[in-house]
Amino acid sequence: MEAMISKLVNRFEAGALTRRELIQSLAMLTAAAGAASAAQSQGVDSGGGIQVVKIDHVSIQVSDLPRSIAFYEKMFGLKVVSENRPEKIVRMGMEMGKTLVSLHDKAPTGLVDHFAIAVENFTEDRLTRELRARGATPQRDIDAGLHIKDPEGINVQVQGVR
Repeated sequence: MEAMISKLVNRFEAGALTRRELIQSLAMLTAAAGAASAAQSQGVDSGGGIQVVKIDHVSIQVSDLPRSIAFYEKMFGLKVVSENRPEKIVRMGMEMGKTLVSLHDKAPTGLVDHFAIAVENFTEDRLTRELRARGATPQRDIDAGLHIKDPEGINVQVQGVR
């Protein structure tokens, strides 16, 4: 995570990110790390039947897909576990089917596109009803499933445990 923060700050200092984009990205990384830690330690139940288990993955918008793939392979030993060529998305992890980082060749670059929260007993209909009851407006995304927006407008994907 330190490398991601450093890159965001460097992009901001170079004028490639606005202050708002920097703050949104840093807030999302911090929230993801905190939520993952809390979920791992105790299996958080947010009440009403949505039990968060873990942060599933983070999706990053990149400018050079091959360069980003090479970086995550070299630095962390991640491997390509799946890809969506028409949408220019490559998913990387340690083993097949276990995505940790999703790289999306999409502008604007250098941003976290979304992060995914895995919940127990996921069914789209039940989660849609539950999230609407809590004041959210769930949207089905073509590629990445069920999404809601946080108060800052950041996409949060909600999915089942894999």
